[in-house]
Amino acid sequence: MQKKRVVTGHNADGKAEVVLSGPVPGNTEFEHNPGFSAAVVWQTGADLRIVPRPADSALGLSSVMPEPGGTTAMVVCFPPDSLSAGPDFDPEKAGAEFAQRLPGLVDTFEADGSGYHRTDTIDYGVVIDGEIWLDLGDGEETRLVKGDVVVQVGTRHAWRNRSSVPAHLFFVLMGARH
Repeated sequence: MQKKRVVTGHNADGKAEVVLSGPVPGNTEFEHNPGFSAAVVWQTGADLRIVPRPADSALGLSSVMPEPGGTTAMVVCFPPDSLSAGPDFDPEKAGAEFAQRLPGLVDTFEADGSGYHRTDTIDYGVVIDGEIWLDLGDGEETRLVKGDVVVQVGTRHAWRNRSSVPAHLFFVLMGARH
């Protein structure tokens, strides 16, 4: 589900204009995790400023995790869970690719491969298409469908796609302190 990203700014006369327009950088399917894709749309630091011609903040990130007070906007496609259960799935290669393409996020995951993770963020998530289960552990699960919104406040969680079609979500992560 490749969509266009448009970033606005201001010209020399102070009038609004499109500064960047095109596909979301890096929003391609992962090689070792069939059907999965995730890409940063935009990232801001804690000291938010409106500048006339913003540089592409989604390129060359050292971490997708925002600093306290900063934000990261992401698009994620979760394939059906059954795709990662096949005999060709290599969890080591998938983990290495995840770490390379989403630096910093991999550090928030539990080492057991369960998919559970916890970030120092407050997250707004919107299901754009499909359905997905928010798994908080100990049997606490909530099914979310197209149009549903979730707000996570630094909770341990995992995403489960028990359907037969991909689930597309849009997230805004806001860096927070405990």
